[in-house]
Amino acid sequence: MLVSVTGGTGFVGAHSVAALARAGHRVRLHVRDAANVERALAPLGVDSATVERVVVGDVTDEMSVAKAVRGTDAVLHAAAVYSFDSRYHSAMRRTNQRGAEVVLSAARRTGADPIIHVSSVAAMLPCAGRVLHEHTPPGAAREPYMASKAAAERVARDHQRQGAPVVITYPPALLGPHDPNLGDQNARLRDALRGLVPMWPSGGFPIGDVRDTAALHAAVLTAPRDGTDRHFGPGRYLSTRAYVRLLREVTGRPLPAAVLPAAAMLPVGLLADRLQRFWPWHLPAEYGAIYTCACAARVADHASTLGLVSRPPAQTVADTVHWLYQQGHVSARRAGRAAVPSSPVQV
Repeated sequence: MLVSVTGGTGFVGAHSVAALARAGHRVRLHVRDAANVERALAPLGVDSATVERVVVGDVTDEMSVAKAVRGTDAVLHAAAVYSFDSRYHSAMRRTNQRGAEVVLSAARRTGADPIIHVSSVAAMLPCAGRVLHEHTPPGAAREPYMASKAAAERVARDHQRQGAPVVITYPPALLGPHDPNLGDQNARLRDALRGLVPMWPSGGFPIGDVRDTAALHAAVLTAPRDGTDRHFGPGRYLSTRAYVRLLREVTGRPLPAAVLPAAAMLPVGLLADRLQRFWPWHLPAEYGAIYTCACAARVADHASTLGLVSRPPAQTVADTVHWLYQQGHVSARRAGRAAVPSSPVQV
C-alpha cells in the first residue's frame, strides 16, 4: 500500500513511517523541509527505498497537499504544531485546524481509504465524567493547543458524519526515543532530570509510548471496518505524583519535587506564558501543561486500541532517559542507572 504521510519528520510521524515500513508499506512524505527527512528516519532504520517521494510544502497549502496525496492508497495526517510554549500559539491556531481541513478534504477527493487523522486525547478535554471514550465530544478548552486540536477534531468528525473513510486516533502524552525535534513531553522529562521542575501540579495525564501509537497507525490501515472509526493510542493514566515516583525508580535518583494544587499553579503558568513571549530561553512552567494535569481524564477500559498492548511506563521512561543521555541532552549523572539500559532500546 502507498501511504501519504504528513508530518513524517516529526516525533509521531517518523515513528509511524517506521511502523508502516516494517508492515511492508511504501510512503510518500509531505514535509516542510526535505533536509529533515534523513535525520528523522535514519535512526529508526527506515530504508530510503521505502520513501517513494518527498513533497515539500505546508499542510495549509492546498497545491502541495494535493500533490502529496494524489494517487496514494491511504493518508496519515500526523502534521500538527504541538507545544504549550506561548511563542507557538499563533502557529497552532493557524496550522492545526486549517491543516486538517486541507488534508482531509484533499484525501477524500483522491479516493484514499483509510484517511487517518491523528488527533489527541487533549482534543476532548475537559470532559464530563472524567473518562474518555470514542463518543466523548470535542472539548471546549480555551488553552490554545487544546482548542486548536478540538477544532481539528470537529473537522475530522464532520467528515465522518458525511460518510468519508476517516479514522481518528487519539495519542496520549507520548514519550520515547528518537525524537527528531525533542518535543514537549521529552523536553519536560529532560528538564525534570536537570532539576528544572521542582514543582508539579496535582492531577495527572495519560502517558504512552510513541512506538505503540505508531503500531496503532500501521494496524489501522488494514483493520476490518466494524463500525469503530476512533481508536485510542495505547497508554495509561498516571497521577503527577506517580510519574515523579516513576522517574525516581528508573533513574535511582531522589529528584526532590513538591506537588501543589493545580488551581494554585495556574496563575503562575499564565505569568510564565506572558514572560515567555519576550524571554529567549524556554521556561518549564507552562499554563497549558498545568491546565492539562488539572483536567486530564483516563481512557475508558472498553475504548478501542485494536487489541494493542502498551509497553510498561517504566520501560518507556527508561528507554527515553537512555536516549536523552545518548544524545547528550542529559549527563550520565542525571540519567542515573538509566544511562545503562537493562534491555536493548526497541524502535
